Amino acid sequence: MAEKSTAEKVLTIQQGYDLAGPVIELGAAIVDGGLHKDAPVRLPLSMMNRHGLVAGATGTGKTVTLHMMAEQLSTAGVPVFLADLKGDLSGLATAAVASEKLRLRTDGIGQPWSGKTFPVEFLALGGDGIGIPVRATVTSFGPILLSRVMELNDTQESSLQLVFHFADKNNLELIDLKDLRAVIQFLTSPEGKDELAGLGGLSKATAGVILRELVSLEAQGLERFFGEPEFDSAELLRTAPDGRGVISCLELPTLQAKPMLFSTFLMWLLADLFEELPEAGDLDRPKLVFFLDEAHLLFNDASKSFLQAITTTVRLIRSKGVGIFFVTQTPKDLPADVLGQLANRIQHALRAYTPEDAKALKATVSTFPLSDYDLEEILTSAGIGEAVVTVMNEKGAPTPVALTRLRAPESVMGPSPTELLTSTVAGSSLLAKYGTTVDNVSAYEKIAGKSAAPTGPAAPGLPPTPFEPDGVLRERVDVETSGRETSDTDAEARRIEEEILGRPSRRPLPTDRELPTPQRRTAPVPGPRAGGTNDGLPGILGDALGGGLKSMARSVGTQLGRELLRSVFGTSSRRRR
Repeated sequence: MAEKSTAEKVLTIQQGYDLAGPVIELGAAIVDGGLHKDAPVRLPLSMMNRHGLVAGATGTGKTVTLHMMAEQLSTAGVPVFLADLKGDLSGLATAAVASEKLRLRTDGIGQPWSGKTFPVEFLALGGDGIGIPVRATVTSFGPILLSRVMELNDTQESSLQLVFHFADKNNLELIDLKDLRAVIQFLTSPEGKDELAGLGGLSKATAGVILRELVSLEAQGLERFFGEPEFDSAELLRTAPDGRGVISCLELPTLQAKPMLFSTFLMWLLADLFEELPEAGDLDRPKLVFFLDEAHLLFNDASKSFLQAITTTVRLIRSKGVGIFFVTQTPKDLPADVLGQLANRIQHALRAYTPEDAKALKATVSTFPLSDYDLEEILTSAGIGEAVVTVMNEKGAPTPVALTRLRAPESVMGPSPTELLTSTVAGSSLLAKYGTTVDNVSAYEKIAGKSAAPTGPAAPGLPPTPFEPDGVLRERVDVETSGRETSDTDAEARRIEEEILGRPSRRPLPTDRELPTPQRRTAPVPGPRAGGTNDGLPGILGDALGGGLKSMARSVGTQLGRELLRSVFGTSSRRRR
């Protein structure tokens, strides 16, 4: 077949990107070495919930590309979430100033350019840095994601799921790390040995390993990321008073040494969004576009259940109106099941300095549709700010492959001044809601007997609990039939508490007060949230849950919705907002 002329190639691109609805303007096509501003390359807004990939070697312009896309999404009224590892994306809050070089670039691709600022909300994990503190409770973070942070193996992860189930069953709220530590210490104590045996499949040795990893997390200072008030993911869906979408920028410059924590935290946000949002179907524009920078960190040494959680989230969250763009170096960084769901591709240059690089290059080329370009040559010679693009058009078909000179951002391509970040955070409406940590009564306080919890009538069908209605650990004997004096009972309770917590008891000294009559506390268990969906989840449940957990899930009835969400996404619908 005769090779196409340049004019024919340009016409193919013009026709392929002739889109009727609202679009993100990506740039202008480069064909046979020439730039053609009459051949614009675009991405339909309605297809952004089909997810995408922005890939390329270090220094090729990936961050600038997502910066430019975030600006246009905001202008179109679409909220954006992105993680800022190096601090460069904070420049979205500062208008850029044109230079001669910038004008030459924008004029060459036909981009009308003016310096602009955008509505940005700065967030920080646990307040570690300048930003609104973002926290999660241990309960909602869930055992799968927490196992990922602690680098537990599959057996230990399943055991941690059993610990979470025990806490749910006994109404022990897991808010922060000290709550989870208190529950595990109880289960591994002489007082908790019967409860531990009743869980099945959870050995004392494994519980000890989990406890040591938990202490290690606390030693690294990560306990501040877990607690209340928990960040509501619905805050990511806001628009500014002028109708532009708010860009939520999670500042992470101090967390580059803890990549697993922030990558896992991003997955928690996605899982929480999945749980919160109702089904939306196909929309003219997405409700939110989520950029996952350094996406390879999500998958390095990931467990099977964690990979299933990511794959399932990507597949199902599309119907909630959320688009996810993975930003990484090569498509090889992503599992095939995830890569196969990414309909929009923006591939910056790759390097082929080693045999492994050459292999990655060939694998990348094989993932593109047939085109008029020599992609192996193009992908190793493309300049900074140029990328090979193919997206899904409004009819659901791939557009022609186009080497594209990408548009320039209209805000600063670099960090904003610290003073601007500080004043933006101080003026945020979210600061009053999330700025101050609170420490409500939860598992730690109930086990330690530090605070009282409401009492209530006995609840038929709830399993026995080792706690009194006031939240105080009780000895598992019948006081009336034992004949033991009240003071002796109190002294024994102090001894048990000191053994569990490894410190002197804060329980009051024995008095002549009468012991309360043992009662079971009433705690209604919520099911899945309104508007949620479990479509497609039952088939995954068998792999995500161990055999003991499957029988456990069948036994808890009304908790099934929460167990499904937790087992697959590592999260829970139980909230204290």
